Amino acid sequence: MAERNKKCVCGNLTKWKTVVVLSSLLFLCFVMHVTEANEGEHENKKQKKDESDTNPKHKTEEGKTNIPHAAQEESVPSPNKQLSDVRNEFIPGQENPLFPNNGQIESSEKEPSSTVTPPEPSVQPPVEDNPSIPSPSEDSPSIQSPVKHSPSDKSPVEENSPFQPSVEDDPSVQPPVNSQSLEDEETEEEIQEELTEEQLQAKEYFNKGEALINQTYNKDHQQAMEYFQLAAKLNHTQALEHVAFAYVLGDYLPHNIEKAKVIFQDLAARGSPKGQLGLAFLYSTGIGVNSSQAKSLVYFTFAALGGDPLSQMALGYRYWSGVGVERKCETALTYYRKVATTVADAVTLSGGPVVQRIRLQEEAENQVTGQSMMMDDDLLQYYHFLADKGDVQAQVVLGQLYFQGGRGVGINHERALHYFLMAAESGNANAFAFLGKMYSEGSPAVKQSNETAFNYFKKAADKGNPVGQTGLGMLYMYGRGVEKDFTKALKYFSLAADQGWVDGQLQLALMHYGGKGVRRDYKLAVKYFNLASQGGHLLAFYNLAQMHATGTGVLRNCHTAVELFKNVAERGRWAEMLPEAYNMYKEGHISQALMKYVFLAELGFEVAQSNVAYMLDQGDTGMFEDTEVLERALLQWTRAASQGSTVARVKMGDYHYYGFGTKIDYETAASHYRLASEQQHSAQAMFNLGYMHEQGLGLKQDVHLAKRFYDMAAETSVDAHIPVSLALIKLGLFYGLDVFSKEIEDYQRIFSKLDPRFHLGPDWDIYLMTFLALLLGFIVLLRRVR
Repeated sequence: MAERNKKCVCGNLTKWKTVVVLSSLLFLCFVMHVTEANEGEHENKKQKKDESDTNPKHKTEEGKTNIPHAAQEESVPSPNKQLSDVRNEFIPGQENPLFPNNGQIESSEKEPSSTVTPPEPSVQPPVEDNPSIPSPSEDSPSIQSPVKHSPSDKSPVEENSPFQPSVEDDPSVQPPVNSQSLEDEETEEEIQEELTEEQLQAKEYFNKGEALINQTYNKDHQQAMEYFQLAAKLNHTQALEHVAFAYVLGDYLPHNIEKAKVIFQDLAARGSPKGQLGLAFLYSTGIGVNSSQAKSLVYFTFAALGGDPLSQMALGYRYWSGVGVERKCETALTYYRKVATTVADAVTLSGGPVVQRIRLQEEAENQVTGQSMMMDDDLLQYYHFLADKGDVQAQVVLGQLYFQGGRGVGINHERALHYFLMAAESGNANAFAFLGKMYSEGSPAVKQSNETAFNYFKKAADKGNPVGQTGLGMLYMYGRGVEKDFTKALKYFSLAADQGWVDGQLQLALMHYGGKGVRRDYKLAVKYFNLASQGGHLLAFYNLAQMHATGTGVLRNCHTAVELFKNVAERGRWAEMLPEAYNMYKEGHISQALMKYVFLAELGFEVAQSNVAYMLDQGDTGMFEDTEVLERALLQWTRAASQGSTVARVKMGDYHYYGFGTKIDYETAASHYRLASEQQHSAQAMFNLGYMHEQGLGLKQDVHLAKRFYDMAAETSVDAHIPVSLALIKLGLFYGLDVFSKEIEDYQRIFSKLDPRFHLGPDWDIYLMTFLALLLGFIVLLRRVR
């Protein structure tokens, strides 16, 4: 019976398996049938479409009945389109720090975008292979070669190149314009004709204002702002951007946050990246609006996607330091690389103007000792007096100051040429070299001339001058006025590098990296890039960052690459706002200076963060409520300290020690002092730790550790000798008293046994008085008996 049941069960399973298999086969046949039907229908549609394309009459009718679709097809970029065929509205040469990409923002007049070919640099050292950067991507950041070809070299973007950016990925690249014929030209002419007289007038006002602020020197910002206001009244987009930021920063217009906010909102609605940047700044700082880091991040992101470099800097800093977002090194690397590439592309042989990063606290301390970083008028006049008297060294110093600027002296190439020529008459090698630089690049004072530059460089090089040797090497390397000769270029670069000249070291690094005239050697390239970066050369930082980002010649290090790219990005034209803010501060325009420093602080400038905190700490401004001034100062000190500022780290300890902007917390204060002491060797932090050990505040009371920290402070800084000596005298005095009190404890125990209260109780004084009275009576009685 059991075997029979078992056979029945097996038979039933076999039947069900057969049913399942047959069902599966039927389903597969149905799917294949449907697929073939769809493919056949698709082929029929494609064949009909091909027939309609070959019929011109049908094509014309279709174009008339489906115009929007045709326009959409034309706007889609071809994936195989060369980058050289892509229009880019960015116009180099505009020097407004806040508006480096004006050409990327469409104005209110809807002007047709014109193709502008950037001018080739005169003597610009190679920087990279691909100047365009794809959009931010954490997983696959764009990697570029540190070497940029000279103007005479082939375009770095070849067909099917893996580094070729797509139009959708890079917002700074405009869509390619299909070369169609007369229809596109007629359309552009129609758009141009559609501009009203009012719009043309607004454009004229704006161009006049731009011309005034883009001069090399003697810029007239006041007159330019008047033109911008006239254009803004006519609803010109870019003029409105200038006016809105002028209202926020107090630049040649009074502070008016409400007006600025309204304009920013209007601009953001139009899609202006500058308008979005302005709103992001207001929401980030809580000026004029309720602070919202979420809204700030959204506006920064949209502005960065619109190609605004300042917004890209702000996002790079936020992702690097974790302000309002999670720390993501790769994302920060992508944003900072974009900005750094823009800055590096603008660097010439002269290196651009020198920007002084002045810390207000250090400047206030240095003025007491007479060691200010800025050159005062009396010293400048003294140099002029010496130069006019024939002092060659003074002539060279003044020429360099006016050629590159710095120490509070503005660029003036005419004066630089005057003093260099005076020094050259005396045969000064430095004068010859800098005259060669002026003629090799051209300037408002002299016309570019390779022949004249070669003569001056040759005279300087013959005297062993490293500047002249580097200039001569550049001419041979790129064939400027002479036949290209890598061997001679290598010779002169080596001579200059041996003397420690940063430009020679940089060019040697580029030759070893690119294998020009020498065998390609990444290790030597890294060596010379490091040497040049120690001298502060911007392109050395940039190329080192590229090598660390790609792992070329070194182990890949995202953190190091971000720091190097950040250093380059902070040397763009917008860095000119730092000396502008300092001058405003010295002239007593505290609010305007504070707003500029706050704006730069949001971009990640550590110097600006420290200066904002210092101004708030000193109570120099009344822009904020008294209850939030110290809280804002603590926030800026915290951000500056996270970037390695020693003063900021000590200040954080002070704020937690005294309870400024936060609760009193001795342990937190001690931790900040310890960080400043161990990592940055701050004498002030060591002294504070000694005091806290002495008093037992937040740390274990230990006189020996206190003395140790006091001694360390004295060894670290000469200025700490006097306060440390006083602290040690006090420490020794109290320590001696403490030791003496411990030694006489035994004697105190013996003396305590002699205490009359121990034997006679609390009324011992009554017994003592009675005894003394009886003794006195007994003595008197004895005297009478005698």
